[in-house]
Formats: sequence, structure tokens, C-alpha cells
Amino acid sequence: MGKNLIQQARGKGSPTYRAPSFKYKAKVSYPQRASFGKIIDFIKCRGHSSPLAKIQYDSGEETYVIAAEGMRTGDTVNIGSVEPKNGNTLHLKDIPIGAALFNIEGRPGDGGKFVRSSGCFARLLSKKDNDVVIMLPSKKEKTFHAECRATVGMIAGAGRKEKPFLTAGRKYHYMKARNKLWPKVSGQSMNAVDHPFGTSRSSKKGQPTIADKNAPPGAKVGKIRPRRTGMKR
Repeated sequence: MGKNLIQQARGKGSPTYRAPSFKYKAKVSYPQRASFGKIIDFIKCRGHSSPLAKIQYDSGEETYVIAAEGMRTGDTVNIGSVEPKNGNTLHLKDIPIGAALFNIEGRPGDGGKFVRSSGCFARLLSKKDNDVVIMLPSKKEKTFHAECRATVGMIAGAGRKEKPFLTAGRKYHYMKARNKLWPKVSGQSMNAVDHPFGTSRSSKKGQPTIADKNAPPGAKVGKIRPRRTGMKR
């Protein structure tokens, strides 16, 4: 009896592949209106690789934001400011060209969707009308709306990836805390019932049995066409 492929099992939504969001301590987002706030505490959330700063605003509202490098308890931050100070949140149109920024909104008001891992930052490259071009940590350039907001500075917690895991057990618990699939096994190492690439015959190792890209629908029955094959270079 065959088994579901990994992408099929993940789409089923079982607890094995579901993120333990009910154990996360806080949700990171920007308040909807401009306000001043004071940092009163820092916490560690298992769903975020960077520390979170607890901010109390002048309206009495309390929210959590991703901590910037250099933040301290007692510092004041400004949401909706026009001063490009470390830790302040501004509209992209008010951030100077060349500044480092993080937690960028994909659409105005969504609370931040891009550049949220510890030690990361993006770079603002250019502005034109209502478009702002930003270079992401992957060196890819992406265009955002000028009314989207972002925080100036670099995310705290740099150096996280420089520390080795040393043991497989530590990596296992690290990945389990976020419900990530680990270890990752190549399709060629699996059995034939587990993956189209899998088989125990040495003569077939490394020979993918994917359907031709331009094959008609009848020729793709029972086969899965991946987007790409081969080692990423």
C-alpha cells in the first residue's frame, strides 16, 4: 500500500505539519494609528527567531514588535514618525534612501510580512511616485507601495546561524518547536511506494520518472511534474 507524498500529507493539515500557534506568546503587528510608546519588557517566543519587545503606548494599548538591534528597556519608540531613528516605524516614503529596515508591510496596514528573522535587514534603494524599491536579504529587489510601513534598523539576535547544532538531537528539538519537517530525505533514497523517484534498483537511481513538460494530459496520469529538477546551484 502506497503512502502520501510529503506535499500531500502536509496539505491534509494533520498535527504533524501544523504549526503550534496556540503556544506562541504574542502576535507581532503595528498599531493602526500613530502613537508614542515605551519599551517595558523583552520576551522570547518559540514562533519567532528574534526577541520581541513589549511596548506600552500613550493610549494605554500594549503590543509586541520585533526588537531592533540596540533597543533597551525604557527606550521610547514612535509609530508613524517621520524621524528615521533606530526602532521607529515609518512609512516607506519617509525613510531615506540607503537606510536599513525590517518588518516591511506587503500591503498598507497588514502589520508587517517581510524581513522578520533575527539579524536580518533590508535596504531601501530608490523611490518613484508611489513605488519604493527595496533589496531584501536574499539580494532580490522587490517593489512596495510608498504607504507601507517598516521599522528602521536591524533585527536583534544576529549570529544565531553561526552557532552550530553539534548534535542531531538539538536540531530535532529546534525543528520540532516550530513543527518543521526534519530530517529532509531525498526522493531517490525512498522506496517506490513513497515517491516517484524512489526505488531499490541501483540501475534506476538518479533517473527521475517525471512526465515530459509538453506531454498531453493522458501521458501524465499517475506522475507528478515538479517545477524543477537537479541540484540548486
